Amino acid sequence: MLSEKANRQLVEYFKKNLAKGYTQDSLRFSLGRQGYSRALIDKAMEQANREIAMTAPVIKREEPEIVVTEEPIEPPKRSWFKRLFGLD
Repeated sequence: MLSEKANRQLVEYFKKNLAKGYTQDSLRFSLGRQGYSRALIDKAMEQANREIAMTAPVIKREEPEIVVTEEPIEPPKRSWFKRLFGLD
C-alpha cells in the first residue's frame, strides 16, 4: 500500500489539474493507465474534492425584490367604422 505521502501527492495532482480545467474522468483514466488502483484514485479524488469545497467561497444568494405597480386599464377603442356608423 502506498504511504500517506503518495496519497498526498495524488490529492495535490488532482487539485492542480482540476484547477487547470481537466475533468475528473480524464484524470482518473490517466492515473489508472499509470498503474494506480481505482480505490486509491477514488480516495484521493474524494479528499481533493473535500479540500476544494472547504476553500471555495460561500455564494450568498440574493432574493429579487418584487414591486407591484398598478397600471390603469384603458377600454378598447372602437374601430373607426363603428364610430362612423354608430354601430356597437
